[in-house]
Amino acid sequence: MTDQGRITSLPTGAPAQPMPMRPSPTRRLGPAPFWALGLAGLLGGGLGAFPQGLAPAARAQATPLQQQQQPSQQQTWFTDPPSSVTFTNYYWYIMLASQYYFTVTLPADAGAGLGGLVIQQTRGADRNFQFFPNQTTAFVGTPRREGRSFPVQAQFDNASRTMTVTFPQPPQPGQTITLTLVPQNNPRWADTYMFAVQALPAGPNPVPASLGYATMGIYDTHGF
Repeated sequence: MTDQGRITSLPTGAPAQPMPMRPSPTRRLGPAPFWALGLAGLLGGGLGAFPQGLAPAARAQATPLQQQQQPSQQQTWFTDPPSSVTFTNYYWYIMLASQYYFTVTLPADAGAGLGGLVIQQTRGADRNFQFFPNQTTAFVGTPRREGRSFPVQAQFDNASRTMTVTFPQPPQPGQTITLTLVPQNNPRWADTYMFAVQALPAGPNPVPASLGYATMGIYDTHGF
């Protein structure tokens, strides 16, 4: 048998020879795309850096707007509002000449003077009897116990049956005042008439305080 036919076995414990490795081909990387550079810059600076960088500009734009809105947002209200109105009428029959007295007490802790009153007819058969706004008056005190008077400005809207009265020199907290409205005559129809009354604090954009309702009974003269 020739040497080519012999099988030669390695001695026990002899180290195996490693197989030769072919080197891997080297691939050159091109430049990073532009979007990757931008993303790397964003991540490198932190995600919070982006909105923080815009915050000063946003604040600079918001501050003038807030300053412009502040005057229009100012409102005036009573800290302790008046809560009731007392109505007085000495002539209760239809078509008689009369005067209507609305008395309001402004609490000592009201926090604002009385800037005006809004009086609206909400009930009654006759919705056409007229008022004389230029004869509207006001005074400190109660009917037939009149104190000093003070100026008023009055407007009457017949469509909504609303009398709006403002006081250029507002009565102050702690005072009791009476507003006098002068109708052309009492209503021509007997009925129970009601007027919703609101008090306005003196100041910009007043928030009205409801005083409830003034009730006036008007009677027919038949049978008298």
